[in-house]
Amino acid sequence: MMRNIIFHGELAEFIGHKSLEAKVSTVAETMRFLICNFPQVEAHMAKRYYKILLENNELDESELHYPMGSSDINIVPVISGAGGNLGKIFLGAALIGASFFFPGAGLFGTTSFSGAAAVAGGSVGTFAGTALSAVGAVMVLSGVSGMLFPLPEQPDFSSEGDPRISFNFSGTQNTSRAGTPVPIVYGEIFTGSVVISAAIDTEQVQA
Repeated sequence: MMRNIIFHGELAEFIGHKSLEAKVSTVAETMRFLICNFPQVEAHMAKRYYKILLENNELDESELHYPMGSSDINIVPVISGAGGNLGKIFLGAALIGASFFFPGAGLFGTTSFSGAAAVAGGSVGTFAGTALSAVGAVMVLSGVSGMLFPLPEQPDFSSEGDPRISFNFSGTQNTSRAGTPVPIVYGEIFTGSVVISAAIDTEQVQA
């Protein structure tokens, strides 16, 4: 059925509409509808926070794929740093990621979405979600994995009697032991090294 999607604040200004009608049944379908018709909205929403309201009821992350009945959908921007009890808020990137995660399908499956949404009588065509569903799933799960598997701490070998000092490199203790995490660096940095192993080969050179 057709339902109203009501935009508030700066999101309404960015899209250029205070409300639209679309044939959507879940919040996830609503987000796919917006991204298909307004591609620039994905980057706009990614780093901002929002509330999703059905009438006066705030939705949480477990309800993004639930059928919404006949209620209007309100997408309300939340000002960053606002005080008080903000209730259930979403980072825009999480909403976008959830919109491309299809329950019941493989995590990186080849599910496709046939868009039946319409704007002013125009219809949205078939939307292939193969690659985008994978991207959305990674966005969601990357945050979850960070909570489930915190970064390991560097082992403290300073109190041991055998620090295994390497004279091949400067520093008092620069040879790593088993179990020491090895950082992955993107870009250019200034930092000390983590030496996994080192060796020297000698060769006599004729003068």
